[in-house]
Amino acid sequence: MKKALAQNPNLLRTLIGLSLTLIFMLSYAVYGATVSPSVYIYQTEPTVDQYNAAEADQDVVRTYDEETNTTTWAWQVIANDANLTWVNITATELAPGAVLRVTNVAMLYSHELLGNTYDLQNPLEEEFSCADLCDYASSHERTSEDGGTIEFHALTSVDPARRSNGSIFAEDLAEAEEKARNAIAYTHSPSIIRIEIVEEGDRTTEPSISAETVNEAFGSVEVFSVDAGTEFLWALAAVVGCFSMVLIPSFTVYFAARAKEKRDEAKLELAKAQVEATIEADDA
Repeated sequence: MKKALAQNPNLLRTLIGLSLTLIFMLSYAVYGATVSPSVYIYQTEPTVDQYNAAEADQDVVRTYDEETNTTTWAWQVIANDANLTWVNITATELAPGAVLRVTNVAMLYSHELLGNTYDLQNPLEEEFSCADLCDYASSHERTSEDGGTIEFHALTSVDPARRSNGSIFAEDLAEAEEKARNAIAYTHSPSIIRIEIVEEGDRTTEPSISAETVNEAFGSVEVFSVDAGTEFLWALAAVVGCFSMVLIPSFTVYFAARAKEKRDEAKLELAKAQVEATIEADDA
């Protein structure tokens, strides 16, 4: 550090100037992102429709197949096809080994982990992505090993822009709203969902079925903004922290070296004084 200061006596001035320049650049970046942004955030308004088979017994179709000795219960749900995103079905009061079959000609994305509570100890669940792992098919099946309940969750699209809000780039608010509406707009047709429960034996106890469909509609769009004051403080803290990591050790070494040098000079002066005193004593 001492040599660096000897070679460049304006080193401190240079470092301070560089720090102020970085602070100015970061402040201007925050200011530019706040005053003239190009990112807009849009909100969606979900509409949830519930269907309970127990409230519509006339729609339940029971079929017994003597050859396979199985009973099939069938229901139909006519969902709203405008911006349909989620299809959730819960079947309860099932016999052991019951099979839930969900059919939609327009095809759905589904996986056993979709919509369920993840076990982070399972690497597959921790890295689960419906876009990569979900099955895209017109018919999906789930099996109840011990009876009881089966939960089924499906998406009409794996594009996250169609549901649960999102962000877009645009020149102005009008263009942002147009892009947001286009991102959400989707018609899932045909939207008829057939639900079947297949159970072993000649069953007379009807399972309980409930279905839930979710439709997303455009809600609002607004410019993405940041708190300039907060961002400036964070930028200032980052710059100060970075330069502190560089300067504090350097100045510590420098001041330690200066203190050692002063101690050595004091010892040298003391030795010199002792030698001069000895010479004066000999002359006397």
